[in-house]
Amino acid sequence: MSSVQIRDVRKSFGNFEVLHGVSIPIEDGQFVVLVGPSGCGKSTLLRMLAGLENITSGTISIGDRVVNNVQPKERDIAMVFQNYALYPQKSVYKNLAFPLQMRKLPKDEIDKKVREAARVLDMTQLLERKPRELSGGQQQRVALGRALVRDPAVFLMDEPLSNLDAKLRVQMRSEIKRFHQDLKATIIYVTHDQLEAVTMADRMAVMNGGYLQQYDTPAQVFANPVNMFVAGFVGSPAMSLVPLEASTGQGRAVLTSAEGWHLELSTANARKVDKAKSRKVVLGARHSTIKLHKSAVPGSVPAKAYTVEPTGDVTFVQAFLSGAIVNISVPPAVAVAPDEQIWLEFDQERIHLFDGETEMALRAD
Repeated sequence: MSSVQIRDVRKSFGNFEVLHGVSIPIEDGQFVVLVGPSGCGKSTLLRMLAGLENITSGTISIGDRVVNNVQPKERDIAMVFQNYALYPQKSVYKNLAFPLQMRKLPKDEIDKKVREAARVLDMTQLLERKPRELSGGQQQRVALGRALVRDPAVFLMDEPLSNLDAKLRVQMRSEIKRFHQDLKATIIYVTHDQLEAVTMADRMAVMNGGYLQQYDTPAQVFANPVNMFVAGFVGSPAMSLVPLEASTGQGRAVLTSAEGWHLELSTANARKVDKAKSRKVVLGARHSTIKLHKSAVPGSVPAKAYTVEPTGDVTFVQAFLSGAIVNISVPPAVAVAPDEQIWLEFDQERIHLFDGETEMALRAD
């Protein structure tokens, strides 16, 4: 396996630039997920890694070799596609063997590689079947096996689970993660599903509008989003973002809503607010860090329940607060009705504050 270096890569179609100087260092054996909404540039970047799109400027290296002008077949990569791209008339065995036959490997070596890939992916019993006789998950496993037999330097995966139903997606997430752990493979994986990114990646590259927003471990991206886009994109449910105004009252920093309620800030959060370029500050909070009360308690602010979604072991309440929708999770035993008056208490140790003008996270240091 090999490392991959993406350095200041730009891509333009005519006068329209779709990637704006993206740089991502990928270590040998890492599982890196490119994640973002449709049109953010992640698939374009993957196609440039594969050699299917030309680079406007910047460099891409696989191992010690710059591959900007190297043909796809000479890049030592293997791709796994969204639509599996299996040959319907060939058996699973022949689908796995085909890329090796094209390289004119000896028959006994082909047989050894095919059977080893089938063993690793637990599909030895499927080798004589045709693709039409397989489930979606089994077909995706064959697509993985066809990439595996090539023993590439890098695996590129383009939304490989998007055609599967919810249950199969969960199962295949686990299988691909185990595939990576067993092989210690370098994998670059594209998805629009942030849950896939958070559960599978060693590091995730969050993209939006052709820009790299944040590149870090899933835990760091979740805990310390660099801006409002990342905060609102990563997490399920998404982080709630409430636009407020910072002011000082009786010597203490407070956040004030348009409805007139005040939230007094801790000393550490007051230092963060001091870094804002204007008085506009956005309060961010995850559902699990907000306490819901049926009556006012010190430090709580008034809100109105909007929807209630029981999921079995937890109930999600959406509430109106200062023109925003806030997600709160409560135990199933807590009964909340739509339109009910409630009060919300924010954990000062775990709230996030963002500059309302730049949308960047505010830090105390």
